[in-house]
Amino acid sequence: MARDHGRALNWARSLVRKLTTASADASDVSLSAAWSAGKQSSPIKLLYRRLSALGGQPKGVVVKTMNDWLLQGNGVGAGDIIRFVKELRKYKRFGHALELMEWMDSRGMNMSHSSYAVRLDLVYKVEGIKAAEKYFASFPEPAKNLLTYGSLLNCYCSGKMEDEASAFFEMMMCKKLVSNSLPYDNMMSLYMRLDKPEKVPPLIEEMTARKIAPSDFSYSILMNSYAATKNFDAVEETFKKIEFSGRSKPKWSIYTGLASLYMAADHVDKAEAALKKAEQNLDRGDRQCFHFLITLYAGMGKLEEVNRTWAALKSAFSTTLNMSYLTMLQSLSRLDQLELLEKCFQEWESGCTAYDIRLANILFAAYLRRNMEAEANALMTKLAVWNCEPDFRTMELFIDYYLGKEDMVKALEYMDAAITKAEKDSRGWKPNQLKIDAFLKYFEKEDDATAAEEFQERLRKLETAS
Repeated sequence: MARDHGRALNWARSLVRKLTTASADASDVSLSAAWSAGKQSSPIKLLYRRLSALGGQPKGVVVKTMNDWLLQGNGVGAGDIIRFVKELRKYKRFGHALELMEWMDSRGMNMSHSSYAVRLDLVYKVEGIKAAEKYFASFPEPAKNLLTYGSLLNCYCSGKMEDEASAFFEMMMCKKLVSNSLPYDNMMSLYMRLDKPEKVPPLIEEMTARKIAPSDFSYSILMNSYAATKNFDAVEETFKKIEFSGRSKPKWSIYTGLASLYMAADHVDKAEAALKKAEQNLDRGDRQCFHFLITLYAGMGKLEEVNRTWAALKSAFSTTLNMSYLTMLQSLSRLDQLELLEKCFQEWESGCTAYDIRLANILFAAYLRRNMEAEANALMTKLAVWNCEPDFRTMELFIDYYLGKEDMVKALEYMDAAITKAEKDSRGWKPNQLKIDAFLKYFEKEDDATAAEEFQERLRKLETAS
């Protein structure tokens, strides 16, 4: 099967970035795992299910859900809320996780120093680096520690801010706040994002010289750096070093990372062998293991393995979360399996308590790619029934579809709706230049200078607001 190697390598890097980010929470107890072991009481489990079911709904729903919970005579502790936050964050529900922490703060609940670090990361993801820096500056001195410094470093690295990250890393060194592999992992991940893989091996050498043991994530990034320079001998040598170092058995993440690199090099047999090894080392209390396997098997075009792993995931957990359905739907879309995609979506839909627009967007994209306009419109009608708002992704899908059809009236309807939403939303959405040019050309063709000026004025206001 032919592949775009550049795209595959970027995908491999993105997988390692996910793993590196996840390393910050490696010591956290998985709420799902705790429940499966019977460590959470039923009412708290019910509350988390309500939060989980909110899917991609807009700001405000978390506060309402929590307030309704209290009005019904229930209670919730700070420890439970922090576990909810970490679980939501794990599944990329950043806005809801931050809203939950803000609600906690508004109720006068105290946060631990580690919770400051988690909230700092969420502020960056939802509101940007300036807001994160301002929040960090507001910390009491005892909260400015290894965890919170490390969290802000991760923000700089995630934002590809090399100068700021380098200076901050040096400051951490001076303050003796670099005592484990995580700050190095962040810096190495930054260099991979900046396409500077040659800067990764020297950091591993520096860690070794300072007697800081590289983590599994460190080795994953190192292997990625070698793959980026097409040095697959070094990739395999690094992996052998991990296998025979006398450390504990390599974790599943090392094998999935290795598989993605083999896929980038079109070594399909080696990639599949690495995935089989990953399965032998699965943490069956962690859904992410299954998510990575499903995604990687889909990338290899292995529908049978995707279905088998999906069945194993559902068997391992009493409930199947939206994030798991999202992973499966994305994989079925990648495999161009519309019938199975619809069936999986309907399975989720039959048990959901609130519509998750992220899942619907995958089906919208599949329909519109196939010119199935009637089916896409029927799904849009369902959103209204469920009181679920289309997001910017939804609107862009329809804008692109109608632009491709040269149906400028319909395209303009969705563009108007997107701009109207952006005018009320703080997340700074704006259309790309290709879309803007297409509409300006249309106004010119229609000789409608007034509409063109109004359109540009609205875009200028969006630019100013962001």
